[in-house]
Amino acid sequence: MSLLAIDMGSSSCKAVAFSLEGQILAERVHSYTPETPRPSWAQMPADVFWDALRNTTHSIAHAVPEDPVEVLAISSHAETFVPVNEELQPVGPAIFNMDSRAVSQADWLARTLNPRHVFDITGLAVHPMYPVPKILWLRENQSGTFRTAAKFLGVIDYLLTRLGLPACIDYSQASRFLAFDIVHKRWSAEILSACELTSDRFSEPVPTGTAVGNLPASIAKDLGLSAGTPVVIGGHDQPCAALGMGVVEAGRVSASLGTYECLLAASETPSLNDVAYGANLNTYCHVVPDRYVTLAYFPSGIMLEWFLHLLYPDRAPVGEICAALEARAPSGPSGLCVTPHLLGTCNPDFNPYATGVIYGLRPNTNAAQIYKGILEGIACELRSMTELLRRVASSFQDLYVTGGGCRSPLGLELRAALTGCRLHRMRCPEAVCLGTAILAGVGTGKYSGLDEAIAQLAQVKDTIDSNPEIAHSYQSQLQQYRLFYSSLAGVRAIRATTAS
Repeated sequence: MSLLAIDMGSSSCKAVAFSLEGQILAERVHSYTPETPRPSWAQMPADVFWDALRNTTHSIAHAVPEDPVEVLAISSHAETFVPVNEELQPVGPAIFNMDSRAVSQADWLARTLNPRHVFDITGLAVHPMYPVPKILWLRENQSGTFRTAAKFLGVIDYLLTRLGLPACIDYSQASRFLAFDIVHKRWSAEILSACELTSDRFSEPVPTGTAVGNLPASIAKDLGLSAGTPVVIGGHDQPCAALGMGVVEAGRVSASLGTYECLLAASETPSLNDVAYGANLNTYCHVVPDRYVTLAYFPSGIMLEWFLHLLYPDRAPVGEICAALEARAPSGPSGLCVTPHLLGTCNPDFNPYATGVIYGLRPNTNAAQIYKGILEGIACELRSMTELLRRVASSFQDLYVTGGGCRSPLGLELRAALTGCRLHRMRCPEAVCLGTAILAGVGTGKYSGLDEAIAQLAQVKDTIDSNPEIAHSYQSQLQQYRLFYSSLAGVRAIRATTAS
């Protein structure tokens, strides 16, 4: 038998079948691309999500005939939503998290409700990325769609309806709507009333890992699965990844090293304090019962992707390129100061006018130096995030890491040295799907509980210790990095004026 975990990302659907022992039996990926019909818009027909789930599931089912799928669980990126009518049919495209059309509506919400009060309820800073401001945008700009929409569903709840199951949303996904009371675990009547919305236009919140039903025969056949296969509701991808790395208690922190680098700390209570609010940290419901997560994140891998594409537009194997550059990189600091802010900054200031900058170029600067300089900048930024997270979460010295950044030995060495943390690289590289599989197994009684599942599945592959000699050699560069970013405040202000 196998557990099938689906991760609906913002650019692809990944499906992985796991054995009960945590072995990957098969995996499939179906990519898609949001449409951008106007600047700041990002949307896509909702059927694309369904096609991706159906295709990957069908392919996986035929790849594991000796280990048939006994449970299906779905997790997803957050904030993307689908307007549907009374028959639960889409009446407009899915509007993505990266869509920023609702700036004025977010500003209105901040003026109407004290932003600190919204944070105390939701654990989020008011921002146009969340569904509620975009729903207000629909009411003002596409009133026909708004009136026809009986509900606004997240990606998971929409897919549940396509599976013939009730539209339920787990607490972690509901937390990302900017209208969910994370302490009482219900839609906030106060926020919805201010927005002239009602809770019946959203899905019913349920605990993550709830078994929401069984597949009807006709739909199961279309997916290549057995009729009656149980379906478990997963959650937001970041806390699912944390679960897949065993991050469920205070003092254990996960780090996903991808296009963005995200640190996640678990706790028994949300971090609804002045420091967290001032640093724009997100704190909300974990996928683990009676636990919360606090996130700090920044753009990172996007800087390396840009650099490698610039040098190697023909897209030679990335692993080979990086290995060659690391072999030629200087043994000590590169002498460069690189900010990896191609997409602006995230915590603490969320400045969209920040840019990637390379300082210290000389006539003899080579590609390997710039490559290492980028890795150094990412490590400096990670150091800032660990310091920030320590101010609101319990102290920690260990980071459990996963993602594409784990493929770079030099990058891991620098992160460990500059943060002073031990980095534990996980055995399973697919942390989101593994966490989703754990929810599937626990939700259907395949494991006695989370403790058994985590002990059995969330295994560490190896550990990178912090090297004090390397750390000492970068003390001046850490100071330079912090001064350099602050010194560009005037430049960013001019860019903001020009953009407006």
